[in-house]
Amino acid sequence: MEISVGQYILSMSGYILVLLGVIEIMRKNPKFAFVFWILALFTFPLWSAELEGWFRWVKTLSVLVPTAIIVGFGRLAYLNQKEGFWSFFRKDWLLWALYGVLFLNIAEATLKDFSTGNYWNAIAGVILCITIPLVGNAKTGKRNWQIESKKPGDILAFTSPAWNFLYTIWNLAFVYGENASFVASSFCILFAAELYPILKKRPELYVTARIYTLAFHILIRATYDIFTPVMDSSSWANPEVLYYWGLVNGVLHIAFLGYWIYQKRQPKELMASS
Repeated sequence: MEISVGQYILSMSGYILVLLGVIEIMRKNPKFAFVFWILALFTFPLWSAELEGWFRWVKTLSVLVPTAIIVGFGRLAYLNQKEGFWSFFRKDWLLWALYGVLFLNIAEATLKDFSTGNYWNAIAGVILCITIPLVGNAKTGKRNWQIESKKPGDILAFTSPAWNFLYTIWNLAFVYGENASFVASSFCILFAAELYPILKKRPELYVTARIYTLAFHILIRATYDIFTPVMDSSSWANPEVLYYWGLVNGVLHIAFLGYWIYQKRQPKELMASS
């Protein structure tokens, strides 16, 4: 069934609004979010009807399990500040695990890009992995990843707007090459993740927004395909567009890597004063 431009606008706008609501609810209500994502794992018996191939299974597990366990327990542990069991989730390993989940999310798609011949976009993915901000040093207090101990227990990740934008265009090109039918819905989750921190005037919430939009989207896709009837974008597929999109992404990411290396090589005193 052919979908009109008006239908795309209506369905995509509606989904973006839903996703913004999901981010707000999950972010402001960590106990509810914890219970919701733990229960989400019990939809596992439904997944086999929707998931095909190693990539889709790995993607689903590597998003939903960390969202339920690492994000869920981590936020509650920092909020209640209790000792014993909860103190285990306030150690540095948890922040590194959050970093690792983001790294894995990009690496999975990068491997898929290499396997499908989308090499320029795969190079962009490698560069994104290299340039993810590290957790940081607890002794100096310079942390790129944090979980606040005050309500609502926000996960803060100090990525740059440039990195966020490059991640967005890289991810869209990956989806376009892997399964173009989901480009429209993927645009919604990526746009909502970009928009939410802007609306809140808190750029450090980008990764939080990305966690919850991606997890919500993956959960829907794993249990029941609601997207094909309302925003199927398979007709958008074009190998030539994919090649040049990947090429542009590769060039932009290589330029970003050069700037990133240049910044790293600057004396710390100069960087602090700039």
